[in-house]
Amino acid sequence: MTQAQAQTLADTAPVDAALARSRRLQGIGLAVAAVTLFCFLDTLAKLSSRHVPTVEVVWFRYAIHFVLAMVFLNPWRSRSAWRTNRPFAQIGRAALLTLCTGLNFMALRYLQLVETVTIQFLGPLFIAILSVLFLKETVGPKRWAAIAVGFAGILVVTRPGVAEVHWAVLLSLASAATSAGYVIMTRSLAQSESPGSMLLVMAAFPTVALLPWLYAVWVPPPDLATWAMLGGAGFFGAAGHFLLILAHRHVPASVLAPFTYAQIIGMVTLGYLVFGHVPSPWTFAGAAIIIASGLYLLAQERRA
Repeated sequence: MTQAQAQTLADTAPVDAALARSRRLQGIGLAVAAVTLFCFLDTLAKLSSRHVPTVEVVWFRYAIHFVLAMVFLNPWRSRSAWRTNRPFAQIGRAALLTLCTGLNFMALRYLQLVETVTIQFLGPLFIAILSVLFLKETVGPKRWAAIAVGFAGILVVTRPGVAEVHWAVLLSLASAATSAGYVIMTRSLAQSESPGSMLLVMAAFPTVALLPWLYAVWVPPPDLATWAMLGGAGFFGAAGHFLLILAHRHVPASVLAPFTYAQIIGMVTLGYLVFGHVPSPWTFAGAAIIIASGLYLLAQERRA
């Protein structure tokens, strides 16, 4: 390397570092904005579930998402988004997400926003367990200990034996487990499928598959406000996923993951402002335990 080349590299290094920092901050900002939109999604789902069946809320959430995805990923602009090499695996992934959403929306009928999101934070723990079962990954004693601590956090939140545990907690736990399965399927499909095709199938499957149930339980939204809430749920869901995609273009998932825990701030705020819910100290303590165990697992995964 000549002296001139070395000087050029030295001059461009600060610029590259500044650009990397800028992209990192942009990615983190997009991720925080995405989980904030998911807070609004859950709030509107909880409100609209008071007037129409849960299946109807889930259908609107994905139907509007599908329409928006088709506008931006139409066959003329994004041909790869309309091709898939593993259609059945794509459908299985979409089915898991649909089940996850339905279970979460049902739990939201009975639980506080912060309670459901705290249980959803068990995602990294369920992912670690499913990775052992289906991906044959090795989990050492430290990671098993983190998983155990995380589940202990749920006991702190629900306090069985101190107060009656609402049965809807089981729905939220099942939602977290199916969400982990969805993440595992996403990791597998990302090796062969385009992001556009995964986004389209994810929204198209529930839009079509839920039509028979929608017809069976259809209740006309009673007023314009309910229509707006159902439409808003679909918009916030689609916009949130779009921002997450943009965030992952800037920063690796392992860097973004800790910042998604900012969602608990939005859930606490909206829960108080909209529903008058004040979380107990036990909820915050349990959330702290679950988040700490999840962050430890994410750090171990990043090292690996």
